Amino acid sequence: MNSPLIIRPTTPQDVSTLFKLIQALAEYEKLSHAVTGNAAALGEHLFGDRPYAEALIAEWEGEAAGFALFFQNYSTFLTQPGIYLEDLFVLPQYRRQGIGKALLAEVARLAVERKAGRLEWSVLDWNEPAIAFYKQMGAKILLEWQICRVTGTALPELAQAALS
Repeated sequence: MNSPLIIRPTTPQDVSTLFKLIQALAEYEKLSHAVTGNAAALGEHLFGDRPYAEALIAEWEGEAAGFALFFQNYSTFLTQPGIYLEDLFVLPQYRRQGIGKALLAEVARLAVERKAGRLEWSVLDWNEPAIAFYKQMGAKILLEWQICRVTGTALPELAQAALS
């Protein structure tokens, strides 16, 4: 049985398509202004001498429909590697086709194959459809944890504090 859906690892030839999907995600999250990177940097970070992340592309009938971008993390309590899913996104016109579920399942399969102790990600608190989807997929939403982030000029300021 031929499915119109293909989930596959990205290749260097996919970088511009992947970056366009990232821009579509930012637009959906009303964060287009936060996209300051570019496709060249993304390509270097995915396929350069030291890859920092991996990505999957979802194609529906040959068209890019979504992606998952993830990287390895580590749990000191489990003393096992894990996978952090940075982004999971399906273009609106392709939703309700099982694409998001297939992407998430493939990342989970990779986590199991790599003997990861856990698969984690964050979700915006206003994104009720995503929260419901993740719960349906078996995810536990950890309300007791808050994300901490240092970015912009605060990052080099913090780094300088280490030298003082």
